[in-house]
Amino acid sequence: MRLRRTVGIVTAAAVAMAGLTACRDSRVIDLGDSGTPHVKLMVGGLSKVIYLPGQLAQQIGAYRKQGLDIELFDQPSGANAETSLLAGEVQAVIGFYDHTVDLQAKEQCITSVVQFSNVPGEAEMVATDKAGQLRSGADFKGRNLGVTSLGSSTDFLTKALASRGGVSSKEYTPVKVGAGQTFISALQQGSIDAGMTTDPTIAQLTNTGQAKVLYDMRNEEGTRAALGGLYPASSLYMSCEIVKRYPDIVQKLANAFVETLSWISSHTPEQIADIMPKSFAGGDKALYVKSLRDSIGMFTKDGRMDPDGAKNVLKVLGESSSNVKPHKDRIDLSQTYTTRFVDAAHAQVAR
Repeated sequence: MRLRRTVGIVTAAAVAMAGLTACRDSRVIDLGDSGTPHVKLMVGGLSKVIYLPGQLAQQIGAYRKQGLDIELFDQPSGANAETSLLAGEVQAVIGFYDHTVDLQAKEQCITSVVQFSNVPGEAEMVATDKAGQLRSGADFKGRNLGVTSLGSSTDFLTKALASRGGVSSKEYTPVKVGAGQTFISALQQGSIDAGMTTDPTIAQLTNTGQAKVLYDMRNEEGTRAALGGLYPASSLYMSCEIVKRYPDIVQKLANAFVETLSWISSHTPEQIADIMPKSFAGGDKALYVKSLRDSIGMFTKDGRMDPDGAKNVLKVLGESSSNVKPHKDRIDLSQTYTTRFVDAAHAQVAR
């Protein structure tokens, strides 16, 4: 299996993307001379705990067991990963489910085939010296708020929290700060007052006392309180066309991730940290274990979508997204996800 990533190795995004240009048609999966499917899979942040299954599936041999040649690519933003899929540079993405709804509003058909989580796994972090001033989305007015990039799921979620607090997206400034160290630096330098991020960045900020959690959407309780219901997020999504064209390959991918999710549910954060690449811990394994422990409850055990959660995603985006709001009544959720392949994977295990 080939792996291209920027975790632990400083690699310009342009270099990674240059390696993708050989195949510009995301509707085609290369079977090679041996007949082994070569799938280019973009992850919206390989080292983010929310996307743990992408790398973990490699570590436990789940891809190999299914006879798949998976080439992993790393993008710090889900919006950039989505763009790579639409541009035909990759055939699959591990990113947030809400992109499938947003894209349908733009007349693009993308579907989630394995649902890794039914909550975002994100937290709105506030600089400690601003925590007394920022107590809810109602206080977002006039603030600089960090998101990984414009059009990302962190951007969607920030708009939703602001909207529920009575603040429009025009009344605060979204600032593209990426994730990890770039997010931390932006908070330290005061270029943002608060921002949306994930573990292990959350663990780093709380451990150093640089920021406090305002909205914790790493669990069901916090997600329901923040967004009025579940909000299915981390998932494997692909174009509807490629799902129809290559159902056997999609099934193999689903099999691999169902196995991986089951593995997560039966192992401790310490055991997971032991098997992951050392670079993911960033030199502090104890902190990485903490970040896993704080977020690991978000993962589904079976890879299935929560139907009410999908409806809530549409409701939230229909209220806060300028893209979705005008089209919310014609969005067909049945086109945005399927449990067909996950159901078949479980049936195989049962046999």
